[in-house]
This record gives sequence, structure tokens and C-alpha cells, in this order.
Amino acid sequence: MKNIKHLLFPLIFFALVLNSSPLYGQEVTTYYLIRHAEKDLSDKSNRNPHLTVAGHARAEAWGTIFKHLNFDLIYSSPYHRTEETAQPIADAQQRSIMSYDPRDLYNEAFQRATQGKRVLVVGHSNTTPKLANAILGEAIYPPIDESIHGNLYIINIVNGEATSQLLFIE
Repeated sequence: MKNIKHLLFPLIFFALVLNSSPLYGQEVTTYYLIRHAEKDLSDKSNRNPHLTVAGHARAEAWGTIFKHLNFDLIYSSPYHRTEETAQPIADAQQRSIMSYDPRDLYNEAFQRATQGKRVLVVGHSNTTPKLANAILGEAIYPPIDESIHGNLYIINIVNGEATSQLLFIE
């Protein structure tokens, strides 16, 4: 398994860089959308849990995966689990994490602020695919099952045309 991960990393990195490269001077907006890492479910009444040990390890792994991508903006919903998932990436890139309202993310202000930029958005099992669909303008991606934390949605917008990829990184 460890050898497979070492083989997959260069392939994933190549896909990430290829999908975020400027296309001959054209303005490219690239969104990287991930769901928060594993959260602590021990207290069912806690609506704002922190990450588990495994969740922190996954957040660090996301930091490693993205270490050669320089994000212009990093967004997280205002919950411990999303902020803790984004933090290793933000720390490595010396970026602040901007908060967003997961009920109203892909609005005109967000579109203007992110136009022509490389953007990471850390969300939830229901809001991450919903945001991907809003950017694409069509319902392609269903909500993420609660057991899945490794989806990476990459969406490029070039000349108003959006394309996407969904990678699963375990």
C-alpha cells in the first residue's frame, strides 16, 4: 500500500499542476474543493466537533498533497472541523483562512473575488458537491457519503467554460 501511495503522488501532482496552469495567457480560475477530515462523533449533541487524530493526520496529508500548489485564497466554513482541515495548508503557504457561509457561497461577490485565482474551499459532505455543481451550472455530483473524506474536486473555468475532475485520494 505504501508503495502505491508513492507511485500515485507524482501522478496526482501532475494532474493538479496540469489542471491549474495558465493556458497561453488566458485567465484561468481553478477551484480545489475538499470535504473536512474525520470529525469526532463521540458527542452526538455537539454541532461543532473538532477533528479526530485520524482527521488531523488527513489534514496534514492534504497539506502534503497541496504543498507545491500556491493558493491565492483559502476558504473554510466557520466550523472547527473545516478550519482544522484547512489550517496545515494555510500554515504551509502563509495564508489566512477566509470564512464563508456554506448556505451562500457561490454568489457574485465570491465569483468576483476568486476570478482568475487558484482557490481552495474546505466544506462539508453536502456543501462541497453542491458548490461544485453551482460552479459547473449543472447537477453532476451527489452529496458525499459520511464515510468518504478523500474526494478532491478540481474545477477550471477558462473563458466562461467550466470543466471538472473528481479525484479520490486515500
